[in-house]
Amino acid sequence: MAEKASEILRSGLEPSDKALVLAHGAGAGMRSPFMNSFAVGLAARGLTVYRFEFPYMQEIMATGRRRPPDSAAVLERSWKEAIGRLALPRPVIGGKSMGGRVASLVADACAVAGLVCLGYPFHPPGKPDRTRTEHLAMLKTPTLICQGTRDPFGSRGDVASYRLSSAIELCWLEDGNHNLEPRRASGRTAQENWEEAMDRIAKFVRSL
Repeated sequence: MAEKASEILRSGLEPSDKALVLAHGAGAGMRSPFMNSFAVGLAARGLTVYRFEFPYMQEIMATGRRRPPDSAAVLERSWKEAIGRLALPRPVIGGKSMGGRVASLVADACAVAGLVCLGYPFHPPGKPDRTRTEHLAMLKTPTLICQGTRDPFGSRGDVASYRLSSAIELCWLEDGNHNLEPRRASGRTAQENWEEAMDRIAKFVRSL
C-alpha cells in the first residue's frame, strides 16, 4: 500500500527565512502537548515552525490502534519527502527524540542549514553502552541538542564520554527528563525548562 503524504501543520508567519521543521517522537504525534508547546512558543519567538507525521503515526491517528515505528529506511525517506514538499530555502530541521535522531541521519545529505534535537536518544534507557552516536562524531551540520541533565536516554554524565562532532552544541536543562521536565524538588518547572530551551533554539536558528 502506498504511503500517504502527511498533513503539515504550520505555526507562525509565512513566508519566513527562519523556518524550522520538526518531527515527533516515537510515542506521540505532532499534536502532542510537547510538540504543540514548542511550535507555539517558537512561533512567538519569530520562527515559522512546520510539523509532520511519519506513516506509522498517521495510521495510529486514523485507526486508534498502536503500532511500532516504521523501519529506518521509511523514517528517513519520510523526512526527505517532507523537506522536498516544503521546498524551503535551507531550513533547520529536527524534532523530539526519534524525530530528531532521524533528522540527524539525513541532515548532511539534505544540506539543511541546521539541526535541532529535543531530547536526543543517545542510548536505550538503562543501556548506556548501546549508543546511537556513531554518525554524530562526523556530523557537519550545525546542531543544537537540548537535553535534560537526567534524561534516561542520555544524561549529562553519559554524554560526557561520547565522541561528538565539533558542530554539535549541547544545551543542558537542569534536572530535566526525556521531556526536559524537572522534578518538583528541583525548584524548577517544566515550563521554565521548556522556555529556556525555546530561547536557545530561537537564538541558534537566528545565528545560522
